Amino acid sequence: MIPELDDADDHAVPAAEKEIYDLKQMLLLFRSLCSTLELPKLIETILYSVMAQMRVFGAGIFIITPIEGNFYTLGDNYTNLEIDPLTNYAIPKASGLIDKLKEGERVYTPAELEALFPDSPDYAILSSLHPSIIVPLILKKRLNGILVLGERINPEGDAAEYTTYEKKELLVITSLAAIAVNNASLVEISSTDMTTHLKFKYYFFNILSDQLDEAMGSGSPLSVIMFDIDFFKRVNDTYGHACGDYVLECVAAIIKKSIRAKDMAARYGGEEFTIMLVNTGKRDAMQVGERIRQNVESHDFVFQNQHLHVTISGGVTTFSVETNPASSANALVDQADKALYISKRNGRNRLTFADGDFLAATKHDFSEQIR
Repeated sequence: MIPELDDADDHAVPAAEKEIYDLKQMLLLFRSLCSTLELPKLIETILYSVMAQMRVFGAGIFIITPIEGNFYTLGDNYTNLEIDPLTNYAIPKASGLIDKLKEGERVYTPAELEALFPDSPDYAILSSLHPSIIVPLILKKRLNGILVLGERINPEGDAAEYTTYEKKELLVITSLAAIAVNNASLVEISSTDMTTHLKFKYYFFNILSDQLDEAMGSGSPLSVIMFDIDFFKRVNDTYGHACGDYVLECVAAIIKKSIRAKDMAARYGGEEFTIMLVNTGKRDAMQVGERIRQNVESHDFVFQNQHLHVTISGGVTTFSVETNPASSANALVDQADKALYISKRNGRNRLTFADGDFLAATKHDFSEQIR
């Protein structure tokens, strides 16, 4: 005989079903976070998961840069938030607001933080994003990030408050996110060249291989650029290796500023750089490459009151299912390297694209005659 259910039981069943559903979602999120060590992809996964779970229009995460480590910055780690292009969304590590957020795992309403920091320029940065709630990402008493959720989606039209259950959910999500961000940050440090703050060659190849597999499956283009600093040996021989490192840092910074967060630049070795441009065809890849070349040529390199004129040469190639179905990351980089060699041979300070005719004419290996 089935027992009769009273009204309390009627409410308990849907609540239990929701809790089971939410636990399943948490498990899926945990699996997704554990399988992602690339920081930009990880942040994107966290943001979209939280937005769906909490029903908010937008979200963002301030994270501390693993290399420099002095500011919690928003950067490109947001979606659907109203951003002022003139505002520097950076909160110093040595801030009273940061000290407060580090105190423990809990959620904060904007009203709570505004009462604690009414005249703080650091809180004003968070407040300018019009958050509905703010959650620190805490791991072992370290603040790994600050999650900011935007306006809530409420079908009834009222400003929906977060329930106690939802706040507990947020704390579970952010505890998982804190672990994942910490792991990704460790990978970021171990895979980053300390001179240029760009990725190492081997990490670059791993990510390029993954992106090439995706491009093959979706039929989308994928471009690779290789750059080499012209006459770099002369810089080292004339001004010393400290000056050479300065030039490498400046060129790397120019490259990094010229690409999107989802793209990747790496120090290939010595004075060579590689760039991966996701979902980018020939025309756009050439534009990016030419912009970088021109920016390096026009940059005023000043080392110990010495003005240096620096140029770079480049080679570009694009994976295409129809015209260039390269089967491996090595093959793509080799194509760009051969195009770079042609740029060097034809006078340097220029860009060459490895099109079909070029690839057909250069099946043999080039020697390292010019570097």
